Amino acid sequence: MTWAGEVLVVDVLDEDAGLADVEDTRGRTYQLPAEWLPGARDGAAYRVAVTDGGVRFTPDPDGARLLRERSKQTLLDFSDAPGESAGAEGDGERA
Repeated sequence: MTWAGEVLVVDVLDEDAGLADVEDTRGRTYQLPAEWLPGARDGAAYRVAVTDGGVRFTPDPDGARLLRERSKQTLLDFSDAPGESAGAEGDGERA
């Protein structure tokens, strides 16, 4: 896993298990120990920094918004092949 420079957002915090389900900027999901994430709560975002001493998760107040914007752009970039439209071959009733 390469997390350096990634933004992680907590999707679900399971306080009983002490785990946080997180999503990164690439759309991948992980479970991390909640104690690794300072102030862990649903919707909290963190920047990931990898150093010789380990991995550091720093709260990022704009991280969740940035991840939502990136997800929206991904959806906007997705489209069907040019010239295809729903029903182009199937107009009318089927026999």
